Amino acid sequence: MPPPEPCTCTIARLAPARDLDAVAAIEAMTFPSPWSRAMLGAALAPSLRPHAYVTRSDQTVTAYCIGQLVVDELHIHTFAVHPTWQRAGLGRRLLEAVLREAESVGIAATTLEVRRSNIAAQRLYESGGFAQRGVRRGYYRVPPDDALVYWRRRADVASTSRSPSSRSPSVS
Repeated sequence: MPPPEPCTCTIARLAPARDLDAVAAIEAMTFPSPWSRAMLGAALAPSLRPHAYVTRSDQTVTAYCIGQLVVDELHIHTFAVHPTWQRAGLGRRLLEAVLREAESVGIAATTLEVRRSNIAAQRLYESGGFAQRGVRRGYYRVPPDDALVYWRRRADVASTSRSPSSRSPSVS
């Protein structure tokens, strides 16, 4: 069965007490070496300046992004869409909102790593203005894979005709 229309989902800041179990479940369904619930919770410590958002359909978490603000950069640590909702545009909406919110607080660049074998994620990030800038050989151990290092600089995206941040939905 195809997922409901992504436009029925809302985007909001991740609330650990409310969302962490659902995020951990999606993480476990999505990645071969998922972060544990404890690791996800630790990444949300206020001292780490987390930048974390979820999408919800009704009250169900359908996607999430957990990152960290480091000076004027956003480091995205983990980003996933529930398997039922993949390839329905929800990841793109979430990524656009996350980037727009980061830029609104002065973030000039965003970085992340993605498995070399994860072509769908690479396409998503490239469509959001990211470019591959490096490779971390053997970064992932289970299963073994290289990490492609992606960067998106606000100045580079601003020079394009349509920035994702200019058309992204609002965050509640």
